[in-house]
Amino acid sequence: MTAIVQNLSGLDLRAEIDRLRKERNAVILAHYYQAPEIQDLADFVGDSLDLSRKAAATDADVIAFCGVRFMAEVAKILSPEKTVILPDMDAGCSLEDSCPPEEFARFRAAHPDHLALTYINCSAAVKAHSDIIVTSSSAATILSQIPLDQKIIFAPDRHLGGYFARTTGREMLLWEGSCIVHEAFSETELIKLKAQHPGAPVAAHPECPVHILDHADYVGSTRGILDYVLSDPAETFIVATEPHIIHQMEKAAPHKTFIGAPGADGNCNCNMCPYMALNTLEKLYLALRDLTPRIEVDEETRVAAKRSLDRMLEMTGGLSGPDVGRPKL
Repeated sequence: MTAIVQNLSGLDLRAEIDRLRKERNAVILAHYYQAPEIQDLADFVGDSLDLSRKAAATDADVIAFCGVRFMAEVAKILSPEKTVILPDMDAGCSLEDSCPPEEFARFRAAHPDHLALTYINCSAAVKAHSDIIVTSSSAATILSQIPLDQKIIFAPDRHLGGYFARTTGREMLLWEGSCIVHEAFSETELIKLKAQHPGAPVAAHPECPVHILDHADYVGSTRGILDYVLSDPAETFIVATEPHIIHQMEKAAPHKTFIGAPGADGNCNCNMCPYMALNTLEKLYLALRDLTPRIEVDEETRVAAKRSLDRMLEMTGGLSGPDVGRPKL
């Protein structure tokens, strides 16, 4: 990467990215966990599925997804005719890595009477082996439509699955995956921070372990957390998710104070996603210039994965249509 920076040192990267965006008829997407300079030049900033759906609704020929690989795969699943590029193909996800497709397929085969609800933070191949994809904001709605006697697998995040098991009362067979970012928060340091800021609500993502969620005043998706801190009358908030979302909070409510929940020693940056950090302005410029690295999903996998995504949208009102009734195994 050092050599690339040296080669591009004379360029106005923002201007070049804007030029290439127009030349390529590209739309630039940035997840909330991206660095502020990437968020600020993106056409859309948001959650992974919302970004892919917005890109699909545009007439863009190219989608530049500043996020991680599974997010870019979702964009390709929904927009197979578009070229989808990811600034760094090594931008993966610990949840995706924790659930290899072959192992998940064997796990499903060993539990044929279970319905597979799979968190969107997984590979396209795992989505293709799933019945219904869920997001942190849609899982409760989907669970409410599944008959109580239906056995359920929830993968790959055991913390997210455990949260919904507790809040809905549903027993689920949990895959043993987790997010390295949300596991990094320290309960001890969080308690100290709450003592320093009495009355400051804690907003946490449900990917956090239960010992963090027990201290939260609000638990929700990244978009849900953003909406909560902007609508709540409190002036100071403690935010227990990847801290780059604070950039959007500060832009929308500069009069409020937002404090990232601490890691193990109260000072480390271990709650910043190392995969998200792989995307840079330099790499985005090169990706737009060369239209690589490209995301490719074979058609059989794409169709199967889209089926599980569509099922979620049907069950949450994302697509028009009648009540879907009992999910079919």
